[in-house]
Amino acid sequence: MSAESSSSRPSQADLDAALLLLSRLGIAPEDLRQAAPARAAAPTFAEYIPVVSEAVSAGTRRVYGSYWNRVLKEWGHRRLDEPDPTDIKRLAEHVKTNVVARRNARGGRSAAEHLIAALRCIYNHAVADGFLTEAENPARKVAKPRRLPSTRRAVADARLVEINQIVATTGDDPALDCLLLRLHTETACRRGGALALRPSDLDPDQCLVLLREKGDTVRWQPVSPTLMRHLQQHVAERPATPMTPLLRYRSGKAITYRRYDHLWQRIGRHLPWVETQQISTHWLRHTTLTWVERNFGYAVARAYAGHNDSGGDAGTTTTYVRASLQEIAAALSALTGEAHPLA
Repeated sequence: MSAESSSSRPSQADLDAALLLLSRLGIAPEDLRQAAPARAAAPTFAEYIPVVSEAVSAGTRRVYGSYWNRVLKEWGHRRLDEPDPTDIKRLAEHVKTNVVARRNARGGRSAAEHLIAALRCIYNHAVADGFLTEAENPARKVAKPRRLPSTRRAVADARLVEINQIVATTGDDPALDCLLLRLHTETACRRGGALALRPSDLDPDQCLVLLREKGDTVRWQPVSPTLMRHLQQHVAERPATPMTPLLRYRSGKAITYRRYDHLWQRIGRHLPWVETQQISTHWLRHTTLTWVERNFGYAVARAYAGHNDSGGDAGTTTTYVRASLQEIAAALSALTGEAHPLA
């Protein structure tokens, strides 16, 4: 124990003196506890979840929304301070057991993890609003299920060619779908980064796009001259104001996550192995980053992925081996076979 922490604790003599003073005043320690200001009654889940939903980002709302709906169904009438850790464990086990069976299901572990995370989000706001203390937060006392290693991996070159051929020759908007695949293959961005892309985020002179992804991360990412040309052409043919989403249907309506769902469902109908392995857009991210890491090393792959500014488990060494934008551009140039202004 440090000297600072030991000196901050009252001595026995101080405690005895305080008790003596209280006894002379005719006050018992219990009287002090009872005199504490009464705390407002905690709201019910039905009352409080809509408040939290409005306070979080759209991405958080999309991830936790279905789990908050489950909490409303089971506990809507209960106050926030009523469930204990055992109740949360019981609800998580119920969600885990009754999860919708899918081909890539992993025993409901992800559903239980997301439920606990969704409850932690609610209780973090409740603590901040003064309805509970941190010590009374039951969600913090329930451990999340251990996350299993991802089954995603890099897609082989020949398989990637098959995917692109199907995308280019099927569907109601091959131009849009090909643009999506090219964007994700070149930048290794997430779906959220593509959907958030705006016309004002294009820098044609330096062939850069501004990506805004989860965790409020923002970064300039190099793209090939070919991709930049097609992005500009897309804006010209399907106009959007500078600060609105760039990727749009022919009708002018901005695309959503549903476009990705329909895209991979269609590819799976033509390529059974895509449906069997549950290939998705995120596999393209794995594919590109694996190639970059094998050919340009870990530091460049980390920067290419947009992980530059978060140490995480990689250790503090990453502070000193951070790759530059020029190195990312050089990797992209090798990947696409096109010269890049910054490479």
